[in-house]
Amino acid sequence: MVRIRAFEDAAEISSQGGVAAWGKQASDKPALVRGPLHLSTGQEAVAAGVCAHLKPADLLTSTHRGHGHTLAKGADATKMMCELFGRATGYNGGKGGSMHIADFSVGMLGANGVVAAGLPIAVGAAQGLKIRGQDAIAVCFFGDGAINRGPFMEALNWAVVYHLPVLFVCEDNRISATTESAAMTAGPGASARASSMGIAAVQVDGTDAQAVSEAAAELIREIRAGSGPRLLHALTDRHKGHVSVDPGLYRDPAAVAAALARDGIARARARLVEQGLGAQADQVDQAAKAEIDAAVATATAAPPPDKAAAYTDIQNTGAGVWA
Repeated sequence: MVRIRAFEDAAEISSQGGVAAWGKQASDKPALVRGPLHLSTGQEAVAAGVCAHLKPADLLTSTHRGHGHTLAKGADATKMMCELFGRATGYNGGKGGSMHIADFSVGMLGANGVVAAGLPIAVGAAQGLKIRGQDAIAVCFFGDGAINRGPFMEALNWAVVYHLPVLFVCEDNRISATTESAAMTAGPGASARASSMGIAAVQVDGTDAQAVSEAAAELIREIRAGSGPRLLHALTDRHKGHVSVDPGLYRDPAAVAAALARDGIARARARLVEQGLGAQADQVDQAAKAEIDAAVATATAAPPPDKAAAYTDIQNTGAGVWA
């Protein structure tokens, strides 16, 4: 969880105007991360709690707010930071950016800038696993805003009809971009819609890492045993604006304050302190900061892609197209 938070904090600062001490913007420097940057700050417990129970062979799809999922699945923080910085040493050679990071070697099929697009991709991956007889499952993270899009119902329906080994994880932060989801969503939400289609669904406090872990462990155990699809509905909080340069002034200050007060990392730390593990928690914090500081330094010094790279990793539609 603290690795994810450290990554997001460093990426946020780098997108706002250079690299500086955490929590302080270096406005006199150019932004080192260009383009949209959607932070998962506040949602770390969901990614950590679910991915703790996944194996390298398990497949995962993510969202435009996917740094936490990618790190929790085992991707390399330095290669991720290089991708955000647009460097040739990034996961996509510096050409994909924040919303397209993938690492097939750890089962991370990729983030996705299209709301709800990861749902049918995960279902397709799960069907592939079933057809091949592989001992693995697919996991799909998506936000509450995705449940109002067609792919949500289509994906759940397909998963039920073909009894697929897939876990749907709704990170319900109750805000869709800049609008509160309740104003646009009929009914109780993701878990109720899943139940209506015959998918067992569990709702959990997404700011409680232990609760998420326990719920995810049981659902994943059932899926591995052949139960078919399951859904985890995690109620969580987005601490930041829609993107890293968005101050989020449209949000109710009281609601934001309440979200910060139930921060999952602070809750986990308090639990460790109660158990006499405060020193170990400090060590984890320090290790995470050192790792991400090193990732930022490497990304800052890494070379940009060669101009010729613009013509690679693209679809070839016929000879002479690029002449």
